[in-house]
Amino acid sequence: MEAILDFFTEPLNYVFIQRGLLALVLVGTISAVIGCFVVVRGLSFFGDALAHAVLPGVALSYISSGGAVGSNLFVGGLGAGVISALIIAFLTRNERLKEDTAVGLVFVTMFALGIAIISSQGSYSIDLSHILFGSINGISEGDLLIMAAMGAVVLVTIAVFYKQFLIISFDLSLAHTLKFRVEWLRTLLLILIAVTIVASLQAVGIALMLALLITPAATARLISNRLHNMILIAAAVGVTSGIVGFYLSYYLLIPSGAAIVLTMSAVFALVYVIKSLLTHSRREAQPA
Repeated sequence: MEAILDFFTEPLNYVFIQRGLLALVLVGTISAVIGCFVVVRGLSFFGDALAHAVLPGVALSYISSGGAVGSNLFVGGLGAGVISALIIAFLTRNERLKEDTAVGLVFVTMFALGIAIISSQGSYSIDLSHILFGSINGISEGDLLIMAAMGAVVLVTIAVFYKQFLIISFDLSLAHTLKFRVEWLRTLLLILIAVTIVASLQAVGIALMLALLITPAATARLISNRLHNMILIAAAVGVTSGIVGFYLSYYLLIPSGAAIVLTMSAVFALVYVIKSLLTHSRREAQPA
């Protein structure tokens, strides 16, 4: 019993690990919640593109501060993310361009710009690797407060506009009939995705950010088709997978971002197999 207790408490002796776990609870929750809207609206490609589109803003903030890691990275990433979301919303208004085309254009342009900025500053190129792959152990108290503030903004906004987001996600015709400001709501949702990505940046990095958005929500979708149930299940999967992945990272000495994502994928695979077996058994039980 004591050995089991030590297993769970040993990592918590370090303050930076305590901050990391708190950060994972925060980003696991907000990413899973906003990820449900990403999944039901088919915005997975947008989420991936926006995760990469924040790179030039992060790089510029990092370089302008002389290599300091902190709130400046969130500011730069948020600026680039919101600008990218607004450009995509502008290009796709009134279906002037298909959404996947506009997302692709903004994605490659912003990511190429980020690479160009980083490559022009050789002394910072290696230091910025934690932005690509995450550095949960490097989260400061200030970073944690910023994550909490961003998370609060996202969750409160979702709560206030839940009915509207629900309707535009499942029935655009009804939204127009009710005279909802559909384009404004769609733009707001894209901005919330950008805020979520920036808030989660240090947890898993740009390279693995999509998994944090998609995997818990996709797992929840297998269990329930009701959006409010999906949100609760996805949040539980996101937080639990984050904590389990973090402990695996600590004891197996592997990068925390990779461990968290692999844990989420394992949970998805388990739920998928169980769901498939239950569906198969129900079909066999039905009379011919």
